Amino acid sequence: MAHTSQGLKAGLLVVVALGLGTAWAQLSPAQPPANATGTPAPRDTNGADPPPAEPSANGVVQHPLSAQCAVPNKEIAAPAPLPAMIAKLESGKTLRILAIGSSSTWGVGATSRQTNYPSQLETMLEKSMKDVNVEIVNRGVSGETTETTSDRLRTEAVLIKPDLVLWQLGTNDAVQHVDVETFEHTVRKTIKALRRKQIDVVLVGLQYTPQLARDEHFTAIRDALNRIATDLNVLYVKRYAAMEFIARTKANMKMLSDDNFHLNDLGYQCMAEHIAQAVTANLFVRRKKPAS
Repeated sequence: MAHTSQGLKAGLLVVVALGLGTAWAQLSPAQPPANATGTPAPRDTNGADPPPAEPSANGVVQHPLSAQCAVPNKEIAAPAPLPAMIAKLESGKTLRILAIGSSSTWGVGATSRQTNYPSQLETMLEKSMKDVNVEIVNRGVSGETTETTSDRLRTEAVLIKPDLVLWQLGTNDAVQHVDVETFEHTVRKTIKALRRKQIDVVLVGLQYTPQLARDEHFTAIRDALNRIATDLNVLYVKRYAAMEFIARTKANMKMLSDDNFHLNDLGYQCMAEHIAQAVTANLFVRRKKPAS
């Protein structure tokens, strides 16, 4: 049974009254009863089971993070509104999400199609948004740069009619030394075009790899994404920062595949968890209007 409009609006009033927009960055990541592969999540250091996430008035909960993927919220994303997604929840119809980008979206390095990030994310969102049917369409193409993805997005947006686009971008542009100004112009233009069609956009940024950590062009592309997210008030999942935090604090945890560039199953699990957490935490954030 889908959420009713009345129930969702009541939930919004509760959230606003509690000041979720301010509290979002202060929330501590919780642990779910099991990770994306079905393995029970570890207990905390005191041996106690992690507390369950508290549901909002409309039954939507912020997606918790497993022990393996736990990262401070400030390293994942900052609040930004998702008006089209909220409208779809109010309607009670299927929430359609387009995941587009390059190899990290397609799932190079994953052991199966079920362990790439969009497949894991679909399951996570349906658990966090009970009674909501979530459909994620994977349109990742390995090796693709942002300009090529932008061209494809024009067609995919018409064919799929998504409520939300998860646009994973930047890594190939950095590796191929795409001009930063051209990259930034393409991303801004595409976001504005999608918003004119009442489609929400979430930017999923560059991945972290030690060999590229000091690359100046890599840093320049990351800085461009930060500027775009701030200027256009768009939700930006800071994948680089989250992965770097895990690499720094959990040195024995392997998140990359054998090529030391693409993610493995655990890396895709963490990627999916961070996106799920960012999206569910921002569902009720109503700040300034997105730039058109």
